[in-house]
Amino acid sequence: MTQPSSPPEILAFGEAMTMFVADDPGELAAVEHFQRRIAGADTNVAIGLARLGFHVGWLSRVGDDGFGTFIRRALEVEGLDCRHLRTDADHPTGLVFKELAQGGADPHVEYFRRGSAASHLAPTDADDVDFSALRHLHATGIPPALSTSSRELAETILERARNAGASLSFDPNLRPSLWASEAEMRDTLNALASRTDWVMPGLAEGRLLTRRDSPEAIADFYLERGARAVIIKLGPQGSYYRGSLGGVEDSFTVPGVPVAEVIDTVGAGDGFAVGVISALLDGLAPREALSRGNLIGALAVQVRGDMEGLPDRVRLNELASTPQ
Repeated sequence: MTQPSSPPEILAFGEAMTMFVADDPGELAAVEHFQRRIAGADTNVAIGLARLGFHVGWLSRVGDDGFGTFIRRALEVEGLDCRHLRTDADHPTGLVFKELAQGGADPHVEYFRRGSAASHLAPTDADDVDFSALRHLHATGIPPALSTSSRELAETILERARNAGASLSFDPNLRPSLWASEAEMRDTLNALASRTDWVMPGLAEGRLLTRRDSPEAIADFYLERGARAVIIKLGPQGSYYRGSLGGVEDSFTVPGVPVAEVIDTVGAGDGFAVGVISALLDGLAPREALSRGNLIGALAVQVRGDMEGLPDRVRLNELASTPQ
């Protein structure tokens, strides 16, 4: 697919993996047939924003293998600008296998990403990014967990995007198993979050990272350190906002969107991020942004797959005009 000549207005970065989802329920050891898909919290958000019509760039590495080719083609089909997706001939593409969960349970997932191409991301991977054209940068806590060099890339991209005047969003997306210690995870991610504008943890993540219990206290932790707004995911209960976007200080909770049947919980937080980021970039007020986040998060859990439920702009407008 031909890439646009103009540089991306939104940039996301991290690790995209080839995912194999079990065709049948039960432990992975007993499953014989899988469906191939694409996985990655950062790519879920990038794809969701691209479906809504934004020009989104994807910065990462994949291996010089069939799985890497699959990922590149899949992302380009979704409309992502892959000019900053590098093929690494020395390291493989990461893989992930996911159980088919039932009854709305969180599916068991097994990763094969150690030594992957994306784990070798480094600050030089951002050398060709035109930060002057960047309107927004979305970051998560996954790249800093992959390796020291990937962490340095995250720090570099955040600094350069902020200096260029782009807005920055940060979703911790905790992966404790990738960190040497909980303390290192906490200190690193809190330092990164403090350098962004919109911090978007889940309630459990916020409690772990800040050692504070209530949404109000968690929000204050990041606001005291420089964030402009903190938006906390409360699961089925909705979401909480505290901040001063638009020059107006406010604090409120927006109830969640009822879901008749939960099919797959993976990707719900990414769908929420798509809703909030897109709404704020559309110029909507924070309360409307959280409402859109809750709506898209609810869509994400009603389908099988991490990003299959993310809507395009036409579908979003239809849903937004329909009473929930």
